[in-house]
Amino acid sequence: MSIPGNQRREQILGTLSEAVSPLSGTALAEQAGVSRQVVVQDIALLRSQGWPIQSTNRGYVLERKTTRPSRLIKCHHSVEQTPEELNLIVDLGGHVEDVLVNHRVYGRLSCELGIASRRDVKAYMEAIRSGKSSPLMLITSGYHFHHVTADSEEVLDEIWQALSDAGFLAEKSDFEREAFGQ
Repeated sequence: MSIPGNQRREQILGTLSEAVSPLSGTALAEQAGVSRQVVVQDIALLRSQGWPIQSTNRGYVLERKTTRPSRLIKCHHSVEQTPEELNLIVDLGGHVEDVLVNHRVYGRLSCELGIASRRDVKAYMEAIRSGKSSPLMLITSGYHFHHVTADSEEVLDEIWQALSDAGFLAEKSDFEREAFGQ
């Protein structure tokens, strides 16, 4: 016996609000006892009601206003070095919220990542390797930005220093400092 739609959507919201990592449509569907397509429709309805539900490459997340310190970090490296960069950040306690590029023709392009563990890094890299698409950073010759959050400014300083020591940091241009306000 299935539950009514509004109760199911409340259940989905409750599950997303308690989740510490993204949840796939399949996982939400199994929990609610419906098909993944029903969950996709429920998510669309919830979004239309103003709920800030984001889609990531690993599933859905309920966007939360964070009180954690955040820093926009500019990096440059090869695609092969991506796991090293991401693991360095999460091993020190950082969360990689997104990736963005500032392209001279296309402007600012970004994608939510929500990477907070080595498991997340592995899943992200598997998705990149198995897809027909390329990482966003390739359209800007390896230059890209991440919003990184952590429990304290000191942790962000440690992450910044480790990225610098690894040779992954890139200097922001005057234009980028002005455009990003940082």
